[in-house]
Amino acid sequence: MDLDRLIQDRIRDVSDYPKPGVLFKDITPLLADHVAFAGVVDTVVNHHGRGTVDKIVGIEARGFILAAPVAYHMGAGFVPVRKKGKLPAATFEQDYELEYGTETIEMHTDAFEPGDRVLIVDDVLATGGTARAAAELVRRGGGDVVGLSVLMELSFLNGRDKLDGLDVHALVTV
Repeated sequence: MDLDRLIQDRIRDVSDYPKPGVLFKDITPLLADHVAFAGVVDTVVNHHGRGTVDKIVGIEARGFILAAPVAYHMGAGFVPVRKKGKLPAATFEQDYELEYGTETIEMHTDAFEPGDRVLIVDDVLATGGTARAAAELVRRGGGDVVGLSVLMELSFLNGRDKLDGLDVHALVTV
């Protein structure tokens, strides 16, 4: 079975979560399958290349799960981007809109050295709000965003269009 089919077979649709009218893409079955999970991590690492970035940003919460092993295999540091109020030291914060409301994410102000090459990793690219906010935080922190890698892109929501030309790598596009 090819990786694209394996990934799609391991992502479950959950209707009306977290709000009525939203079709949630649940990746927990994929994470439970070691072949699928390893295939995702290896594909992201191979696409970008080991040693090409200094830091990997993972977006709370499912982005953490994907970003941490990618950082390890790429020989890069891991930087969490979290929901407001979850980080203990001084932070930058950024508001953004998603398909069912608004949120605020934060990143520590000392997460990057000037000019650090940064790859953002998340599970799903939907409307683009979260990824755009994370990229803005990286730039404010002195990092250089080299790309965004996602497990799945929901192309019908046109999120890529909001990312100002950011290099986007999606393993699966629906």
